[in-house]
Amino acid sequence: MNVTPDFDLQPTLIGERISLRPLQAGDFAPLYAAASDPAIWEQHPEPLRYQRAVFAGFFASALASGGALVAIDNQSGAVIGSSRYYDWNPDAREVTIGYTFLARSHWGGTSNREMKQLMLGHAFLFAKAVWFHIGRDNRRSRRAMEKIGGQLSHEARVEANGVAHDYAFYRIEAPQ
Repeated sequence: MNVTPDFDLQPTLIGERISLRPLQAGDFAPLYAAASDPAIWEQHPEPLRYQRAVFAGFFASALASGGALVAIDNQSGAVIGSSRYYDWNPDAREVTIGYTFLARSHWGGTSNREMKQLMLGHAFLFAKAVWFHIGRDNRRSRRAMEKIGGQLSHEARVEANGVAHDYAFYRIEAPQ
């Protein structure tokens, strides 16, 4: 009998430049400071997430998810973004990584790649495949996903809170 271990959805992961740790209620102010730039959300299905009231809903759902992580710049100690694990399927041994954003100060460098590498490394301790759901028109995130080896599986319309958005679904298989 092959028993799949329980997935630790909120690990602490330490990389060379960034670290990820479980999101806590006290992280609202520094995380909102990182998220309050409208340019971060301009290609996102929820482009108003830079507004405090909209972000507060995002933050509450992140806390409630039990899988949210906050990203910290190791050099400065500043909160620079977040991501989360969700939709863990122990039977299929698949999980999704998403709700990811980084402050613009960390765009175009190695932060996104390192964040994804840390999260994928942890995920592949438990999962055979990792999914990413990216807004169909979010070209920046789709390019970044393809740079780290994500393969486009399909596109679909997803409804959340009564609003439908178009998403691209990418998949990365565990290394053999």
